[in-house]
Amino acid sequence: MLISQISKARLTKGLVVLALLVTSVASFAQLQTAVQVVTNTNNAAANSQNNIDRLSDQTEELLVQYRTVLSEIESLTVYNQQLEAVVNDQNATIQSMNEQMAELESTNRAVVPMVIEMVDMLRKIIEADIPFYIDTRLQRVVQLENMLDASNVTTSEKYRKVTEAYQIELDYGRSVSTYSAEIEGGVKVNFLQIGRTALLYQTLDEKKSGWWNTQTKRFEELPEQYNSSIKEGIRIAAKQAAPNLVGLPILFQASGE
Repeated sequence: MLISQISKARLTKGLVVLALLVTSVASFAQLQTAVQVVTNTNNAAANSQNNIDRLSDQTEELLVQYRTVLSEIESLTVYNQQLEAVVNDQNATIQSMNEQMAELESTNRAVVPMVIEMVDMLRKIIEADIPFYIDTRLQRVVQLENMLDASNVTTSEKYRKVTEAYQIELDYGRSVSTYSAEIEGGVKVNFLQIGRTALLYQTLDEKKSGWWNTQTKRFEELPEQYNSSIKEGIRIAAKQAAPNLVGLPILFQASGE
């Protein structure tokens, strides 16, 4: 009987230990589950935080890009406004130039014939004038005549060149000069040009002198008495002597004697 009770007691104790073991195992499993849940939660939280950080970085980058785009839009708006003003000004300039071209074309039709006539008249004036610097003056006319046919020279430039040539001819009438050239027969002489009043010459040996006779349109020899005065006139024109009164055969030429 006693043995039976002892066996029952041991059995009960064993059952209690077994129950405790079962309870411990269950508790440990629950603990592991809880730990796993916490771990998973922490991992999920970490992943979520990483995603939040990544999205925050992307948002910041997009914000910077957005602000950059806004700045570019503003700059483009200002540029377009300025460009529009420039285009409008250019259009106005083009319109003005077109109007001026139309007026210029009308002016050219009137100016070109006048310029051509001026060149023709200049040649006639030089050919009828006293033949001082004759080669230079006629060459200037030839250059003007060639210029009239040049398509790369504007009408205004042609007119300017012609008026410039007329001014040179006008200045000749107020000038006194000396230069060397040849007369008929190839004789080299020193010329004395006194405006358009007289053209005198003297041979290089100073033994013979002459003048251009406007009546006969040729050079004629003068008496020896004029040698010294013509020589002095040449020296004055060459600035080798001080200005002085010189008796030249100007009146003789004008009277046609």
